[in-house]
Amino acid sequence: MQGHKQFVDKVVLRFRLSERVPRHNLYRRLADLLDWDFLYAQTQALYSHTGQPSLDPVVFFKLLLVSRLENLVSDRRLIEHCSLRLDILYFLGYEVDEDLPWHSTISRTRQLYPTAIFEHLFDHVFAQCVAAGLVTGHTQAVDSAFVKANASLESLIDKQSADESPPVLHVADKPVQEAPAAAPEALLTSPAHHLRRVASAHARYLRNDSGPLGRSRPQARLLSNKTHYSPADPDARISVKPGKARALNYLCSMAVDEAHGVISHVQADFADRRDCTLLPSLVEPLQQRLLAQDLPLVDLVADTNYSNGVNYALLEARGITPWIPVFGKYKPEIDSFRYEAETDCFTCSAGKTLSFKSFYKNQDGGLAKVYRAASRDCRLCPLKPSCAPNVKKRQLIRTAYDAQYRRALARQQSRPGRHMRGLRQRTVEPVFGSLLQHYGLRRVNTKGRSSAHKMMLLTALAFNLKKLLKHQPKQTPRSAIALPVPRLQGQFLACWRQRHSRSQLLGNRR
Repeated sequence: MQGHKQFVDKVVLRFRLSERVPRHNLYRRLADLLDWDFLYAQTQALYSHTGQPSLDPVVFFKLLLVSRLENLVSDRRLIEHCSLRLDILYFLGYEVDEDLPWHSTISRTRQLYPTAIFEHLFDHVFAQCVAAGLVTGHTQAVDSAFVKANASLESLIDKQSADESPPVLHVADKPVQEAPAAAPEALLTSPAHHLRRVASAHARYLRNDSGPLGRSRPQARLLSNKTHYSPADPDARISVKPGKARALNYLCSMAVDEAHGVISHVQADFADRRDCTLLPSLVEPLQQRLLAQDLPLVDLVADTNYSNGVNYALLEARGITPWIPVFGKYKPEIDSFRYEAETDCFTCSAGKTLSFKSFYKNQDGGLAKVYRAASRDCRLCPLKPSCAPNVKKRQLIRTAYDAQYRRALARQQSRPGRHMRGLRQRTVEPVFGSLLQHYGLRRVNTKGRSSAHKMMLLTALAFNLKKLLKHQPKQTPRSAIALPVPRLQGQFLACWRQRHSRSQLLGNRR
């Protein structure tokens, strides 16, 4: 007979949430693993001794952890999702008939808590991974990726020149200074010479635009971080990835341990910064975190974007071997010039000396050395038309970290260097793909660099907790009986004789 289920919406008289959540459930295992009661002492000073009770700090951080594990970006969707899941309610400590916090309470509490609490929580989970044997600290892979900011390019407005004074209003024939904008002044203004340089470049681009399709349509809006900013999120920066359109982004810099892929450090940076300039700010807290767990940092692996003489010298001074490929423009030798290390000078093919003259800093902050020949030597040299045709004397600019570059190039061309390049590709790049696609890091739902740093810490924390849960050994009872060796041999011989005699008997009958 065909069954027909009838639904009656009645009040359940007996219901225990713990009986409905199985033991192997992810959030039940997380509830048994996590002990975050230390958060009460760390957040006590942020609240008054009077007033209404606030959102539980442990519940707040568990809600943020659920948003990362469930790949949710919106706080409003997070509350709706948690109210429909029994296992998440059990993890949060809420009953079925108990109302969850309002979504705006989560955003206000996130702004209330300082970044130090999020970093301490990340260190706490990282220490658990170290205790479980998931981290060796020996080799760390470093990389960065863009994360979309909570702002649009349509909201960009022009910056003012730093030399311009704010407009003056006249009320009742008396001048009144206009109130400054809400955003910080440093982000609203730019040096006048920067703006003039960008304006001339834009004008030159518009004059040279001779495309047949562009004349019938209005010109594209030319945007730059020097001329525009977003009032919705002033910390967001215009950046572009190869093959993708421009967007307002943050830069997520991360270090991953090579043993089991545990994230050892993560930070939020401005998207218009170069990777090579951010490595010093990343290495120092990374090494301190590892040393706090008695783990020495020996090797650091990164791509060519981190290639810089300053970085090579910094890592070697800290006792770290930099496995960073040398940038393609570096050449260990200069054609027709021979370097003399004893006198620190170059000798050209005509036998003339180019002596060291001065230092200067390049755009990456690295030191460069200037070598220059004497005017008389170049003026009387027959090779001047081909060597220095448009200048009075020949000049060479060489990096001051030439020895570090040579050692890095030798490591790059060695067999361990090729191994390290493959190690970086299979260590940090899959982790970035997982965070961007499955842990809610595709977009930052907060505003400001500090808030973006908090969300990146929570995302890395959720990833490490998932690694820690997968590593938990399954405790299954096992029993074994040990028999004496002579007894085993006797049983084997008796069994073999019985089978042998039976086979002989069957053969005789045939």
